[in-house]
Amino acid sequence: MTRARSPFSPAAALALVLVGAGLLLAMAWMVGAGLMLGDTNDGGGHAGGRGLNGFAGLERLLTHAGYQVTTAHSPAALNQPGLLILTPPADAKGKDIDQIVTAHRAYGPVLVIAPKWVVVPVDPDQPGVQRGWVRLVGTAAPHWDGFLDDITVDIAPSDGTARDAHGGATRLPRPDVVMAGHGDRLVDWVQDGRGRVLAGLYGGRDDDAREQGLLALVFEPDILDNGGLAQPDSATIAEALVDDLLPMGERRVTFDLTLNGFGQTPNLLTLAFTPPYLAATISLLLAAVAVGWRAFTRFGPPIATPRDMGFGKRALAENTAGLIRRTGRLHLLPGPYADAARGRIIAALGLHPGAEPAETDATIDRALHARAPASEPFSAATQRLRAATRATDILRAAQAIHAIERMLTL
Repeated sequence: MTRARSPFSPAAALALVLVGAGLLLAMAWMVGAGLMLGDTNDGGGHAGGRGLNGFAGLERLLTHAGYQVTTAHSPAALNQPGLLILTPPADAKGKDIDQIVTAHRAYGPVLVIAPKWVVVPVDPDQPGVQRGWVRLVGTAAPHWDGFLDDITVDIAPSDGTARDAHGGATRLPRPDVVMAGHGDRLVDWVQDGRGRVLAGLYGGRDDDAREQGLLALVFEPDILDNGGLAQPDSATIAEALVDDLLPMGERRVTFDLTLNGFGQTPNLLTLAFTPPYLAATISLLLAAVAVGWRAFTRFGPPIATPRDMGFGKRALAENTAGLIRRTGRLHLLPGPYADAARGRIIAALGLHPGAEPAETDATIDRALHARAPASEPFSAATQRLRAATRATDILRAAQAIHAIERMLTL
């Protein structure tokens, strides 16, 4: 058997497999990590926004403070233990907010930061301007029908101070437009100098709210947004608010981005790496590794197997012999082979084909003796062939007749 030439060496084939597997795993990780969504710094009021109205500063503050901060791009990622921070836009649907808040309060507290600023993007090509920066052009209170309809908000001038329940205080960047909330079930947590509630707990701490997970509302976003966190005291108030909401020992914080247009619907690749499909994915990967290893260990030019049915007279004779041997009919060959050899010798010597076999054998014996006196007579060889029963005896007698035939016909 021969080997066909291979266009690749084993090392090249292994390199191709490893590079392909690495790229596949990298793509799966990027999809799972949300990196395929692009940059979230679009000037919006969310954890990815770096403008004055954004909350990227709050995310960075909590990260450096030792909290386990993540961003959620799917509904499934919202229902994780820890604090969930929502930054819905002004045009968000109240029913969507209420659904997310109600679902997560079974896992932990929720902090909802209301929007206030109307912004326009700033051209990043201007000197000193970075991408994502915005210009504040006005204010507008949110109207989220279907979410805490017993709470009302208003925007009015203030003395510019904000004090939390622990005595911490900071200065607001725009005291002329400060948003506050009003409601019977609202417990103040941050107030301005005039007693208006800038941030509070909905339902308090001692009723069913504690069992369901605390719900905090920040009506004045400048306490926590990038513009407000320029004041060091605002950072102290932000950390104190998060510490008050989280249970003892809990350090996980999740920023929602689904309400801000960065939601990611599950796809087959993402589902393949999430329970309960993860077990099946691991099994398939292990099977692929096993198949790849077997393929690599035998890698190289494949063995070229011979044809089952070859070409030519020799192949035809070998196939016929193999068939006779496999069927066990070797004992049927001596008589026909002896008769066939006699017929070819009669034709070669010009003898009468209708003569008696004994007379014909005697004539053949005389012709053979004239050419090879020491040779075995043809009649004796045919008798020995017809009497043989074992394969070796049949083969030897047939070879003797074949030798006689060659001497008489050549």
